[in-house]
Amino acid sequence: MISAGIDSGSATTKAVLVRDGIDVSHIIRPTAFDFISAAEKAYEEILDYAGIGRKDVDHVYSTGYGRESIKFADKNVSEITAHALGVLHLYPDVNGIIDIGGQDSKVISVNNGRVTDFLMNDKCAAGTGKFLEYTARALEVSIGDLGDLALASKKPADISSMCTVFAESEVISLRAKGLSKEDIAAGLIVSIARRVAVMARKISLKKNVAFVGGVAKNVGIKNALEWELGTELYVPPEPQITGALGAALYGSR
Repeated sequence: MISAGIDSGSATTKAVLVRDGIDVSHIIRPTAFDFISAAEKAYEEILDYAGIGRKDVDHVYSTGYGRESIKFADKNVSEITAHALGVLHLYPDVNGIIDIGGQDSKVISVNNGRVTDFLMNDKCAAGTGKFLEYTARALEVSIGDLGDLALASKKPADISSMCTVFAESEVISLRAKGLSKEDIAAGLIVSIARRVAVMARKISLKKNVAFVGGVAKNVGIKNALEWELGTELYVPPEPQITGALGAALYGSR
């Protein structure tokens, strides 16, 4: 059996093909401003990569922000369920999941393979990929370099605001006070980690926690979260595809 999962996110669209319960290929591409077109292109790309046609796929399940707009999907599944299934497939002993994407952050508690509680912050972009994008631009560095820059800090800056709208002006103000890029980056990352850690503690995430989403690729945030939570985090080799993987696995059931 071949099933496909499409995770239609605000920043990126992910597609995963699963054959008999095993992830065989995945694609990540920008969503831009067109959920439908991005999903179509991601699906076509992954089919081409796998060398199969649409008729060879038994089920297509969608998840993510744009899941209901993907008309070629057989059904859609919630992001919480999809990420839980995807992560549990990779780490069966996991008790909690932290997912930080482009526009929101989620913490999920699981027990014996079932979601028992979750919290989501989708009203404010603070602590998300979008926030990191704005602050990296204000620091005139690439978002990929932000984590390594923070690790070089000797004294993280004290960040008073986490508002994405004022992120650039906050960074400029700190630079005017003579703070280094390294200390500002570290201060921003510590602030994000503390914010997410508060959410995690509210649903009692303590150990065996996985960190997924695009922001999980930021080594600075991973380290800061581990420090705040007092536990080592599991990070998949490709942390952006767990939602699409979970959707595909849901379809294969």
